[in-house]
Amino acid sequence: MTDGNKPASATRRPDGAAFVIAVVLAAIAGVIFWDVSRLAGAAGYSQVGPTTVPHAIAYCLLGLAIWTAIEAWRGEFPARERQEVAPVVWIVGGLAAQMLLLKVAGFSISTGLLFALTAAGFGKRKLWITIPVGIVLSFVIWVIFSKLLQLSLPAGPLEHLFF
Repeated sequence: MTDGNKPASATRRPDGAAFVIAVVLAAIAGVIFWDVSRLAGAAGYSQVGPTTVPHAIAYCLLGLAIWTAIEAWRGEFPARERQEVAPVVWIVGGLAAQMLLLKVAGFSISTGLLFALTAAGFGKRKLWITIPVGIVLSFVIWVIFSKLLQLSLPAGPLEHLFF
């Protein structure tokens, strides 16, 4: 395909959104490098220590940042679909509800609401079904982690009702 006498690749401009993604990836890698630098003396006698995996992750993120920047400069990313805002709002609302209600309502109720609002974000808008299903599933998870595995999860009125 040509636009006049120019090939299609010559009409493409660098992708600004991809450059932002590359910068964010590089920033995350920088934060990991900075955080790991505080643990440098903890390796002891072995070359494998608490800094090995974070270093590997940081190098991978830095490599992805460079690769993303190169592809952004070439402008060869596929066209992105329009972002739907409503599902993101449902999911973020579910996360906010869980964070706000975790200590007050306990794990089962707050995580059940997160489940229901996330399901609503994916198109299942029957909250009268998804809220009870989410609470039951979350309660089963709470029982497994809290009672069987002896891990501490916040207990609310529902958990105190049964245990």
